[in-house]
Amino acid sequence: MNRRWTIVILLVTVMLGFSLMARAQQTIKIGVINSQEILEKSAEGKKAIAQLEEKNRKIQQDLAKLDDQIRQLESRLSTQQLTMTQEAILSLSADLDRKRTERQRMAEDAQRDMQELTQRLYMRIQSEVMPIINKLGQEKGLDLILDLREAGVLYFSPAVDLTQEVIKRYDASKAPAK
Repeated sequence: MNRRWTIVILLVTVMLGFSLMARAQQTIKIGVINSQEILEKSAEGKKAIAQLEEKNRKIQQDLAKLDDQIRQLESRLSTQQLTMTQEAILSLSADLDRKRTERQRMAEDAQRDMQELTQRLYMRIQSEVMPIINKLGQEKGLDLILDLREAGVLYFSPAVDLTQEVIKRYDASKAPAK
């Protein structure tokens, strides 16, 4: 009786081992996307980049105006210092300090605003693209989709790159209905 149980347990163990080996040999299907390329080549991504560039251009113009005002005050102080009263020098120096502080604050505020806008635009695009990526993964029967930009992928076969398909579908989802 004891020998019989040993054989049954051995058979069950062997069958379980074969079952686990068969499962381990199933291939995992992987796809990759390039989120940077989606951002740069999709219609919505191009709009977001253009919006950021326009805001940055305006900020740079505003900072350049302040820089000009600061240079004018510095020039005036250095060229007219000998002919000015002590009170006028102090007043001009105070104006110069205020402009420098204003410029520094404006630059800091602008940087913070740009970071917030960038994050908001990118998060919106990501939230709109994720359902497309999920659906594409399901349609292709993929187990895993990696982002080339975020995952540190060192090699991939172009056959698993879904980026162009995601861009196409994303642009189609944003196209006006006919």
